[in-house]
Amino acid sequence: WNGGYSFPSLTGKFAAWAIVGALGQIAATFLLVHLFSHRNFAVGTAYSRTEPAQAALFGLILLGESISFGTIFAIAVCVAGVMLISVARVNLTFRSLATSIGQRTALIGLASGTLFGLSAVAYRAASLSLGGPNYFVQAAVTLACAITLQTVLMLIWIVLRERHEFANIVRAWKPSLLTGVAGALASLGWFTAMTLQNAAVVKAVAQVEMLLAFATAAFIFKEKINRLETLGCALIAAGVVLIVLLR
Repeated sequence: WNGGYSFPSLTGKFAAWAIVGALGQIAATFLLVHLFSHRNFAVGTAYSRTEPAQAALFGLILLGESISFGTIFAIAVCVAGVMLISVARVNLTFRSLATSIGQRTALIGLASGTLFGLSAVAYRAASLSLGGPNYFVQAAVTLACAITLQTVLMLIWIVLRERHEFANIVRAWKPSLLTGVAGALASLGWFTAMTLQNAAVVKAVAQVEMLLAFATAAFIFKEKINRLETLGCALIAAGVVLIVLLR
């Protein structure tokens, strides 16, 4: 409105993709949080980090988007780095990680990564289906619709299943407000990037959040970073650089 742009027409195709993205994200987040109720959740968390690779597969199947072998290699480097960080503080090697594929936590983690990857591709498809007026408006409209749908669905869930949580929500509104604004702005960045570029590439590059998290842990909270975590960070950084160079 402030920019003088016309509001995009919300078609049935847009609605279908937005619903898939919103539901997929809720389900993926549930599975990821559910992992922490298991003692060996590190295995599942590591497998959930295969999200960029799975997004590449969904992009190919659902949208016909292909990426170069160089980009696939770069994404694999990023995924390896994040998985390494996920298991860096437990007695687990890549060999044992590979043999744990049939474990319940591994399957939950893979399912979470699958749904996150599907959600990312669905959001990209929804945004692109608007066809204009520009990538930022398309991303913002898609995000607004997705958040509205998710809010309504979660409100219905709380009313039907956990009404006592309303009191907790009211008590925690101040920190929740800050977290919500940060999350919404981050999501706007995600949606804008995925409107411009293949979702798998965006998800891989976005793993730099791990580097920022470790920088915060090391310099602000004075936490010690072990060798495997350092190697994982190096792999993520290398993967992001390779994506830029090999695309």
